Amino acid sequence: MATVRLVRERPARPAVNDTVPTKYWHALPDGRVQCDVCPRECRLNEGQRGLCFVRAREGDAIVLKTYGRSSGFCVDPIEKKPLNQFLPGTPVLSFGTAGCNLACSFCQNWDISKSREVDTLADAAAPAVVARAAAKLGCRSVAFTYNDPVIFLEYAIDVAEACHAAGVKTVAVTAGYVLPEPGAEFFRHMDAANVDLKAFTEDFYWRETKGHLQPVLETLKYLKHETDVWFEITNLVIPGCNDSDGEFEEMTQWIVAELGPDVPVHFTAFHPDYRMRDRPRTPVQSLLRARKIALKNGLHYVYVGNVMDTGGAATYCKSCGTVLIGRQHYELLAWTLSPEGTCSKCGTPADGVYEAKPGTWGRRRRPVRLADFRTAPA
Repeated sequence: MATVRLVRERPARPAVNDTVPTKYWHALPDGRVQCDVCPRECRLNEGQRGLCFVRAREGDAIVLKTYGRSSGFCVDPIEKKPLNQFLPGTPVLSFGTAGCNLACSFCQNWDISKSREVDTLADAAAPAVVARAAAKLGCRSVAFTYNDPVIFLEYAIDVAEACHAAGVKTVAVTAGYVLPEPGAEFFRHMDAANVDLKAFTEDFYWRETKGHLQPVLETLKYLKHETDVWFEITNLVIPGCNDSDGEFEEMTQWIVAELGPDVPVHFTAFHPDYRMRDRPRTPVQSLLRARKIALKNGLHYVYVGNVMDTGGAATYCKSCGTVLIGRQHYELLAWTLSPEGTCSKCGTPADGVYEAKPGTWGRRRRPVRLADFRTAPA
């Protein structure tokens, strides 16, 4: 018996309402309903929620349970996402919801991504209010972060449309674990992304995230070859898990071959958390070793993060090696790009999205109450 697939029409959504209809699902012959957002393809009976916790079956459909709700808002430096070559030095309004479609034992944001408490989503946030807040605060972009935005894609898309109407760009911080059709719709509304490539072995993905590697690689190839989204890659380096020379070799060789040498890659330090407290913090030397291998394999922009290393935080001209952007703790120390975004020494264009002058936000972190922006200015 064939499955019944619904027409992909966008359901109407109110300004703020915790539960809204969705379109990426289909009914199964056995009476269950399958969610078609991510490769988990959760098959749900009445009243059940997917692993992400925010998508649930109600009646004969899948609904999103966290529309218009956030776990909190904060203005951050864009470099914290991390995005080093997208509007450097500018502030970004960051927020997330709750839940996640991966089950990472090492999650660094587990209090949000693993949350099953409605109280976590304390801040009501209609899309228009998010956009208004970002514009009023001088943020050049809004970031969907802290937990993976693909699980609340209906809400993220509505916020993105409101932001674009207000002249504010959008950023997705994601693990890239999404199926092609919803992924294409989601990324069509994003200006930039940081994709968390957690490792480069299927064994690690299955053992430590309960997911698979190949869908993430497909997302990366899609972003590079079929979109104009500026994206950077982050690899959290965990001692004894994904930090071998062989894995760094395979990963960076694949990136160069499949995505090209100009995709920025961030190797960042792990700290013991959630269900992986038996591992030590990542030594700086492990990050520098990964960076050395990546540069040797032809990548032009390779960074180390969550540690003090100004050399590994700087952006260099890929032709002459001049420091284009110097950084320390998310703060810009040097800027030698021309107003046209080229190296001031040799004239080579720098890959990325730049404005004529760098931002001056620095390393500040500013919590924001959305309630202060709910009333439109007269």
